[in-house]
Amino acid sequence: MPGEATSNNPRIGLFVTCLVDLFRPSVGFAAVGLLQQAGCDVVVPRAQTCCGQPAYNAGDRSDAAAIARQVIAAFAGFDYVVAPSGSCAGMIKHHYPALLADDPAWAPRAAALAERTRELVSFLVDIRGLKAVDAAYAGTATYHDSCSGLRELSVKDQPRQLLATVAGLHLRELPGAEVCCGFGGTFCIKYPDISNRMLEEKSADILATGADTLLAGDLGCLMNMAGKLQRTGNDIHVRHVAEVLAGMCDEPPIGES
Repeated sequence: MPGEATSNNPRIGLFVTCLVDLFRPSVGFAAVGLLQQAGCDVVVPRAQTCCGQPAYNAGDRSDAAAIARQVIAAFAGFDYVVAPSGSCAGMIKHHYPALLADDPAWAPRAAALAERTRELVSFLVDIRGLKAVDAAYAGTATYHDSCSGLRELSVKDQPRQLLATVAGLHLRELPGAEVCCGFGGTFCIKYPDISNRMLEEKSADILATGADTLLAGDLGCLMNMAGKLQRTGNDIHVRHVAEVLAGMCDEPPIGES
């Protein structure tokens, strides 16, 4: 359990997310670096697991609630819970309270955790007041607004504000930046034809920018788009925004070995 925090150095529980843990740990390290640069004390609770979103989206409310209770217990006591994913942060912040609303023992705890949960970049800008980063990236990038971060957490201007301070980076706005990439968690499995059509349109918009790098704040969306771009023979580099903001781009782009 974290110790007592001060207002100047908040104690942060980093919710790493399943995809980051299993497929892209560098995003987690980048998140830690950014939070530490913003004056935070960062802890990664070992007891954390999935946020429960796959079960929740599949209609399995019982298992989703069980997972939610485990997450709530693992992250008790921190000043904030921060995730490098609008999707997972949105699940904790908006769906846990509704999921456990009828549980008198856990409803208050779910509400308290929801109040303290933030997406990484929005936390840096909106809570810590970060205005610039000390990072460099030589290239032209475009940015995709992932659905949960945009619609549930209002993450829109914050990543663009910080990306504008990355030395050597030129940002080109993506046509249809707010349009879903077709991933949607279990959506792409339940409705593959619709998902693929959405992904084709998203890929066309990405290519139209002429950018050499695609950025976003959710690894699920990034893996989805990276896979499509590579299958169609396009060599656009795909990275999580945290990697660029932290200046930690030593790992190959997503999907490349």
